[in-house]
Amino acid sequence: MKIPLLAFFAFATLFFATSAFPAQHDIKHGLHHVLDGHPTNNSGYPKSSLHNTTLPDVIRGVNIGNWLILEKWMGSTIFEGNNATDQYTFDCTNDAESKIKSHWETFFTEKDVKKIASWGINSLRIPIGYWAFSNDTTPYIRGADAYLEKAIQWARKYHLKVLVDCHGSPGSQNGFDNSGRSGQVKWQSGGNMAKSIEVLKAMARKYGAKEYADVVFGIELVNEPISWGQNNFNLTRNWAQKAYHAVKEVATNGDLIVVMHDSFRGPPSWTAVGASLNGNVTKHKVKFAIDTHLYQNMVANDSSLDQTQHIAKACAWKHTELLPASSNLPVFVGEFSAATNICVNPDGSTVAGSECSWDGCQCSSNVPIEHWRQPLVEVTRKFLEAELDAFEHSARGWFLWSYKAPGGWGMENLVRYGVVGGKVTDRMYHGQCDFTATH
Repeated sequence: MKIPLLAFFAFATLFFATSAFPAQHDIKHGLHHVLDGHPTNNSGYPKSSLHNTTLPDVIRGVNIGNWLILEKWMGSTIFEGNNATDQYTFDCTNDAESKIKSHWETFFTEKDVKKIASWGINSLRIPIGYWAFSNDTTPYIRGADAYLEKAIQWARKYHLKVLVDCHGSPGSQNGFDNSGRSGQVKWQSGGNMAKSIEVLKAMARKYGAKEYADVVFGIELVNEPISWGQNNFNLTRNWAQKAYHAVKEVATNGDLIVVMHDSFRGPPSWTAVGASLNGNVTKHKVKFAIDTHLYQNMVANDSSLDQTQHIAKACAWKHTELLPASSNLPVFVGEFSAATNICVNPDGSTVAGSECSWDGCQCSSNVPIEHWRQPLVEVTRKFLEAELDAFEHSARGWFLWSYKAPGGWGMENLVRYGVVGGKVTDRMYHGQCDFTATH
């Protein structure tokens, strides 16, 4: 995704509070695995159905955000009554351990997985921080990996696949709260990139084992490393190749896909890396893939579009953000949203922004989703269906951000209020995108 940097930083300032940056930590010690009492075979891993290791033709997924890594903007009540701004500062508050364990127990459960599967979702992207595997010298509270294990078992039960996403990396790869601690970016200093690889190897030894091959299809190396400021993009690309080889060396599941976020440079910036790692195998057999995040509500230029223009932009992603069918570098749209900053008139026409003058007009950014009238529901559904059509035509799959989130950000809300039909494959608006058109 190509984002104007000033606009991106403005968005980051709006949503992610800053704080002092953590000291560097030695993560080569304390790497641990939690099996949480599940039945195991002689290898010590949970039993699995190894015959079902084939990926669906199209990955249709949802993120489980704000569960194992907290993000305050997503509306969790866990931040009430304290001044914490992110996971790091929350874990330092009074009674943090009991509160976070209650959050892990209740925010996402087996009932949620069953519900998600009923919508036609076939995959989960589960963010987790490095400290779940190495936190001997940090204030982060232990135990998130036990809940990741629970989620993997639930996914197996309901026949879903899982992408394990290392969402927070040592030193913070972006300075956003989604990395676990907002503030300075020190991922590329102090040996943190090497420490990241040590964590990824620990993750791959477990989740990349054959015993998980029927459910865990991939491991994501790092989420949203910035490619400006304290991060050098060429260094990120070189690191990704080293991390890929390190993960593949210890994983016993030969089909495990290693996924790398595009560092906000777009998948075309990774085709040379893809060619080096994937060689000449067909797209559905490659083991390195790119994750790109495509939003239309984060920068000023997008807020100047009406919904018809938003839909046209989504349809054009085939040419502007994704890769041609001839490429053997698969692209997962690891995050996107149904949310746009538009207002809808009673006749269904739309205007850009968050203000309108017609009587009965509603703006998506300032009307709670439970109060949306039918015109706003319909234009949001129309946009979302165009996005899904674009992804299913030109990408390996998609993961909506997120399962539980405010307003139109939350898939649970989208289903409840009619923006998504009974199944994510249902369409009310067919053929919005002409994929035969040339760029």
